[in-house]
Amino acid sequence: MAKLLIVEDDESVRTLAARALERAGHAIDIAADGAQGLALIRAEKGGYDLVVTDIRMPEMDGIEMAIAASALFPSMKILLMTGYADQRERAEELNGIILDVVQKPFTLAEIRSRVERALSIFA
Repeated sequence: MAKLLIVEDDESVRTLAARALERAGHAIDIAADGAQGLALIRAEKGGYDLVVTDIRMPEMDGIEMAIAASALFPSMKILLMTGYADQRERAEELNGIILDVVQKPFTLAEIRSRVERALSIFA
C-alpha cells in the first residue's frame, strides 16, 4: 500500500481517481488545487510515495506545485494529468521531476495502471 496525494480541481475527476486508487489498496489524501497540495506535501514533510496532480488548476497549477515540491523534497515522485495538449508540452520541461503525464479523460483501470507503473519505477 502506498500513500498518495491526488491534486485536482475538478471534483468528479478527483473523486474518480481517489476511489480507483483506494480500491487498489492505497491511502489517499486529496487537494483541490496546487496551493492546497503543496501545503499537504509540506505538512507531511514530503511523505507521499507519489503525488498525482492535474496541470491546469486555479491558484497554483500542477507544474508550479511540482517545481516547488521538488525544491523542498528532491526525491518526490510526481505524476501529472492533463486534458490539454499544450499543457503536456509544458510538462516536457520537467524531466527529472515528473515521472509521466496521464492524458485525461482516463479509465479507472488506466489510472491504476499508470500509478502502479510510477510506483514500481522506484520500488
